[in-house]
Amino acid sequence: MANATHVSFRADDRSYFSILKKEIHSRVTEAGYSSKKVGEIDIIVSEMTSNLFKHAVDGEILFGLFDEEDEYIEIISIDNGPGMVDPAKMVQDGVSTTNTLGHGLGSIKRLSDRFDLYSQKGWGTIALSRIYKNEDGKQNRKPVELRAVVVAKPGETVSGDGCYYKVTPGYFKLLLADGLGHGEEAGKAVKEAVNAFKSCPFHSPVEIIRHIHTSIRKTRGIVGTVVLYNFESKRWTIAGVGNIATKMISPFQYKNYMAYNGIIGHNIPNTMKEQEYSLDDYQQIILCSDGLKTRWEPRLPATGKYDLSLLAATIYKDYARKTDDMSIVVGKLN
Repeated sequence: MANATHVSFRADDRSYFSILKKEIHSRVTEAGYSSKKVGEIDIIVSEMTSNLFKHAVDGEILFGLFDEEDEYIEIISIDNGPGMVDPAKMVQDGVSTTNTLGHGLGSIKRLSDRFDLYSQKGWGTIALSRIYKNEDGKQNRKPVELRAVVVAKPGETVSGDGCYYKVTPGYFKLLLADGLGHGEEAGKAVKEAVNAFKSCPFHSPVEIIRHIHTSIRKTRGIVGTVVLYNFESKRWTIAGVGNIATKMISPFQYKNYMAYNGIIGHNIPNTMKEQEYSLDDYQQIILCSDGLKTRWEPRLPATGKYDLSLLAATIYKDYARKTDDMSIVVGKLN
């Protein structure tokens, strides 16, 4: 996840649909998905674009190809349409508001390994489809679930935002980094930071940041936040430098973490302290780069009802500036 996790495709005009379909088809085929899977993904994309054409305002498709431990793709449909009064009913086959057969959302759900939907009257709709390359991938339950939506600045092919995480027997460690500026040089700074993060042996977010700081001095620098979860003590530990916004989330409250001023790789405070939070108080964490508006809040409650990628997509829909690289990372303990 060291670079963009998703590619954004315009879907606000029917003339873009054929390009969008061909591009996703090509990427999935090149990734080695079976012809059966590719055909099913083609149907999902076709149904999503059809729904956007019928109902949407300012439609957008996010496509993500994840080729790490569990290989899967994500297709996220976002619109500012009229929304749905009863989303659960609209997923049923045969239900339609436009005098068609009503197979759209039902087909998408049936062909997806994971399907989720959020809609609100007057706000719009987000539909998520996740398809695993192999059958065993969808059965793999991890101690920590993490989903990210990282999208490059419009017009750029490389994201200057990036995230990386690793799980060891004792710890979960996460880095969200935003290279200064955007484009290729910002992406290089993030890549170097991720390489340093991968090799760092420390179990302290402050020490990890200091290690990254000395490792990326020749780059333009990053702002970044490191999150560590200790499985034995059941505590989160966080440290950050620069404008990555972090919220600790529970079903009943959330708490903001305030990062230090500075630029990792150029100037960081001589003295930094870590903040600790108990799992009993906060079960989820959300991090966003400054590609999102400053005063963002999660729309969906931390109840476990909604998929984490859907939660991230709602924040993207509500708060993405579209003038910089954009990243939202959501994690929770299982």
